Amino acid sequence: MEEGVISQILQGPLRELFDSAQLLTDVSGSGNNWATGHMTYGSVYRELIVDKLRKAAELCDCLQCFFLIHSLGGGTGSGLGTRVLGLLEEEFPGVSRIVTSMYPSAEDDVITSPYNSVLAMRELTEHAHCVLPVENQSLMDIVQKIQMVAHGAKPELMVRRNATLSSGQGGVHEVEKPFDAMNNIVANLLLNMTSSARFEGCLNVDLNEIAMNLVPFPRLHYLVPSLAPLYTLADVNAVPRRLDQMFSDAFSKDYQLIHANPKQSMYLACALMVRGNVHVSDLRRNIERLRPSLSFVSWNQEGWKTGLCSVPPVGHSHSLLALANNTCVKLNFMELKERFSKLYRKKAHLHHFLHVEGMDLGCFTEATSSLDSLIEEYDSLDATKDQATPDPLRLRIAT
Repeated sequence: MEEGVISQILQGPLRELFDSAQLLTDVSGSGNNWATGHMTYGSVYRELIVDKLRKAAELCDCLQCFFLIHSLGGGTGSGLGTRVLGLLEEEFPGVSRIVTSMYPSAEDDVITSPYNSVLAMRELTEHAHCVLPVENQSLMDIVQKIQMVAHGAKPELMVRRNATLSSGQGGVHEVEKPFDAMNNIVANLLLNMTSSARFEGCLNVDLNEIAMNLVPFPRLHYLVPSLAPLYTLADVNAVPRRLDQMFSDAFSKDYQLIHANPKQSMYLACALMVRGNVHVSDLRRNIERLRPSLSFVSWNQEGWKTGLCSVPPVGHSHSLLALANNTCVKLNFMELKERFSKLYRKKAHLHHFLHVEGMDLGCFTEATSSLDSLIEEYDSLDATKDQATPDPLRLRIAT
């Protein structure tokens, strides 16, 4: 729906990665309207989308999962993106669907972004196996920290001393385009997730294992991602960092790709996906070191999933991606609901959505009910945080 964006990709350095026959474009855009993307274009292009999905899937020797990467603030990513998610479930019900969703900041310049985000959230909750929420504001803050280090500011003013934060002064000196640095961070997230599918390692992780091990309840599948070290693509000659510091940083709120603090909430499960010359003993040592500071639900105290890939990122000795299924995302959802309610109480801008065929007020009601239910489910788990963990029942042998 933004043909110019696709044209830029086909003229850029990544053009060899894409089969032009698999690209589907339109020129009119969605007007920042979830209903236009989901109802109108999702219906018009349904068969074409399904045909291209099937062609791509047929080329796979071992189809582990689908990645969907989209934004929630506008109409194309939220509307058409979640329509594609539903089509994936219809056509390939047995294949995992992992979604990386870009959440808008509170100062987003799209007035209707709260509507688009809440309407899309219902689809994500119902049809995704895992969702990795990433906030634009968090990415901007991370890039600012890296730039402060690059320009000689004191990093300890922003993050702790010796943290695994790269300087931004690497071996690549080309002028970056706007948002390149932010996109690099999300790319690093996806590269770390897929490293086991591309390289050898002593503890490889299939992508379908992420949902299997980290999602105990089907609707509570929002995973908080964090990366250490934090760096952009320019940092290909970064100074090696201490291994244990990398693990500590991954559990710091400064390294989350969403504004959240998991240490203050309940963990349902956590995955540590490590790249580089790291041993299983290093993983175990750091898990034992960090465990006392983390609150896990009583019925999953050993809820750790670990992966070791032997090939590190270019220019680094090791890296870590942590995926935390944690109740802290509830606060972000509550803030989103509040922004939605401010508009919806006034019925502001609703007519843009209701004019679209197939859209009615019931869609908004169902979306808010779904979000309320999700928040309540996280609330019920948070309520168990201070309850004592009962001793496990032990088998008695009769004598």
